[in-house]
Amino acid sequence: MRKDTGRLPKSSGWVSEKSSPILISLKHKEQRVLVLFDVQNLYHSARNLYEARVNFAGILSAAVAGRKLVRAFGYVVRTKTGEEQPFFEALTKLGIETRVKDLQEFYGGMKKADWDVGIVIDAIRAAPNVDAVCLCSGDGDFIPLVEYLKNQGKRVEVIAFGRSSSAKLKEVVDEFIDIEGNTRDYLLKK
Repeated sequence: MRKDTGRLPKSSGWVSEKSSPILISLKHKEQRVLVLFDVQNLYHSARNLYEARVNFAGILSAAVAGRKLVRAFGYVVRTKTGEEQPFFEALTKLGIETRVKDLQEFYGGMKKADWDVGIVIDAIRAAPNVDAVCLCSGDGDFIPLVEYLKNQGKRVEVIAFGRSSSAKLKEVVDEFIDIEGNTRDYLLKK
């Protein structure tokens, strides 16, 4: 797993063996950032691992990290009862634009609401207007998207639960922020 340490390797020629390492921030205030929340992925991981709810405000703050937020999208699922509407409104108040899809129910009780393609399309559409993309999901299906964005010169970060995230996804991103490393800021207890 590659992590940005902010330090140049001594063998880079930029730091002499005798000097102390220079700290470089790979995130700077002029970067334009897009944040994509795979709400279902975060919700189920928080519930299954911690019996808690996600603090979307805390994660949004970590994703933006003092940079210029261009847009933040939250991909959500609407049920027939509509009981999730107050949650959608709370996301909107945080500045997260909701993308809503109806839950599909099939004969036999199977349910489906997959946003992967929608997330990929929005990321590709917005990529020319941003410097960094922060994907809030540990889903390994996004590896080709990450590779595409990096080939376009974009910094790609992921914020997700380490234990339920794809190991390969953690390897290919520029930075992986593990929610489990700071549950106080990223989770809400029931």
